[in-house]
Amino acid sequence: MKGLRTMLLVSQFFLYTTGYLHAQKIPQDFKEKVEKLVERRARTYLTLDTELKREKRDTSLLRYFVDQCRKENYPEGLAYGLNQIGTKYRNVSQFKKASDLHQEALQISERINNTEFKVLSLNMLGVVYRRTDAIKTALDYNQRALELAEQVENPSHHIKRSINVSLNCIGNLYQTLGQYDLAITQFKRALKLEDELDNKLGLAINHQNIGDCLEQKSDLEGALENYRKSLAYNEEINSDMGRVICKNSLAQVYLKQDMPHAALVLLEPLHELSQSLGDFFITSAVFINTGWAHTELGNFDRAEEFITEGIEMAQTHNMPSNVRYGYEKLSDFAIAQGNYKEAYEHFKVKDEYEQQISNATNLRYMTDIIVRYEAEKKNNQISVLAKENEIVRLRLRKNQTTLLVSALIVGLISSILYILYRQYQSKNEKRVLSLEQNMLRSQMNPHFLFNSLNSIKLYIINNEQKNAVHYLNKFSKFIRKILEASSVKEITLAEELETVELYMNIENIRFSNEIDFKISMDEDVNPDLIKVPSLTLQPFLENALWHGLSPKEGEKMVHLSIKRKGENHITIEVIDNGIGRTAAQTNKEKRVLKRKSVGIRITKERLANFAKDYQNKFDVHIVDLFDNTGNAKGTKVILDIPTI
Repeated sequence: MKGLRTMLLVSQFFLYTTGYLHAQKIPQDFKEKVEKLVERRARTYLTLDTELKREKRDTSLLRYFVDQCRKENYPEGLAYGLNQIGTKYRNVSQFKKASDLHQEALQISERINNTEFKVLSLNMLGVVYRRTDAIKTALDYNQRALELAEQVENPSHHIKRSINVSLNCIGNLYQTLGQYDLAITQFKRALKLEDELDNKLGLAINHQNIGDCLEQKSDLEGALENYRKSLAYNEEINSDMGRVICKNSLAQVYLKQDMPHAALVLLEPLHELSQSLGDFFITSAVFINTGWAHTELGNFDRAEEFITEGIEMAQTHNMPSNVRYGYEKLSDFAIAQGNYKEAYEHFKVKDEYEQQISNATNLRYMTDIIVRYEAEKKNNQISVLAKENEIVRLRLRKNQTTLLVSALIVGLISSILYILYRQYQSKNEKRVLSLEQNMLRSQMNPHFLFNSLNSIKLYIINNEQKNAVHYLNKFSKFIRKILEASSVKEITLAEELETVELYMNIENIRFSNEIDFKISMDEDVNPDLIKVPSLTLQPFLENALWHGLSPKEGEKMVHLSIKRKGENHITIEVIDNGIGRTAAQTNKEKRVLKRKSVGIRITKERLANFAKDYQNKFDVHIVDLFDNTGNAKGTKVILDIPTI
């Protein structure tokens, strides 16, 4: 496999350097052909494409043609050549170079106002941006190309082909966005037009795309029918790229139909062929699907090797959608081995790439909008300056009126903003007060008070005066702490820990002292200097006791750990070895009387309000703990508290 990758890199190096190595070896007959073409100055795509049909696959010859067109100021030939070379770069996943060449071709086409080459350049840019998951930008380019082409009266053969390309590209974009019915509509429309033009390549592409949409809709038989039609057309036109794409798609359906042996029969011959074509987009997918097939067959070593190879290709060539697909299959691979923790880690990476694709799509779209805006601003600079001069003259004439109106508007806006600010402050103060009241009610919940008083009563009835006095002292001290803390916004961490310890002592008495409660703190944490919102930790401890430990048999543990997290945060962890959140939720649903817990939600809101007065943010995470076999072994609550 590494040998194949080396061979591919060598072939790519040859592609990029061939223009330089053969600059002095251009055939004389081609030089004469270029000279005649430049002299004739053909204006249409069809004429140029017919003349250069044999040579357009050779990048060294194309570069020579482009150099001559640039030298002799032949813009149509230059636009044609730049688009052809850009397509070659795109097909070997060099998307930045491809985009630059198509952009230059578009600028030339706009300067000479040649609709054919404008439409061609716009469509090619759409394909490049789609390959890098910049969906919105790609849609803009293809939509512009379609609108421009459909405005042409008596369109040429190439314009008709460009309309089909636009429809196909727009369908691909709907397909990427999951709008499969809209995508199929576009592909069927293009299919009809391609049939009229008797374009076998276009028929192959659109049947392939329809098959993919049907596959995503779980219509596997419909997908197979269209993939086979596409493969037949590709065999007819002898397209290696088409064969690779169709066979990979057929194999993917076989995998979904639990036919991994049939899938491997199709996939294994594609490894070398797909790499030799240089299109890493399809090559990485072929490798990932091969790994999927080996996973289904239990060949785990080979499965991991192929999936990892496919991910590396996609990462190297900036193909986030294929990276996301690879990690999805790595997660399935880990599940097949029973390694659920690793599967979860791969699944998280897959989710991160989905978010990255979404963010990158929006970022690229905004960047492209800004670039286009700057270009339009330059082109219209004289007009803009004239308008600005006119505006200046009008402002000078109405200077006094403008100043007066501006002052009134500023005063009005300032008044409105001040009123809105005061309303916001008032609402915020009411909200904070409501939170504090709710928090006090949560801390003093009737169940806790009733159970505590009932325990004291039982001690008295059983004539256990010492236990009753001990329990009553702790209970009264805890109630006093709560009432004192509820009157202030924040207290020291030391005071909060004292309150927490009282609470746990009281509850532990009722648990027959079964709970191992421990507080640990880093040496560089000074609890007397750190401020926290009052009554923050008790709801999390209560949750651990009554939902995690109360139903548990055997050893019961709650540990409170306080650590320094950088200069600006401390981390407080509440760790229990209870039954876990899933089992606790199941128990809760089985209860006849369901008690709604609001203490944690209120605490999160109070922490958010507390953090507004600090430079840094707070954070709360609840993590489920599992043992090596994947069974729940408790819960960890992590609170990041800002100190500055």
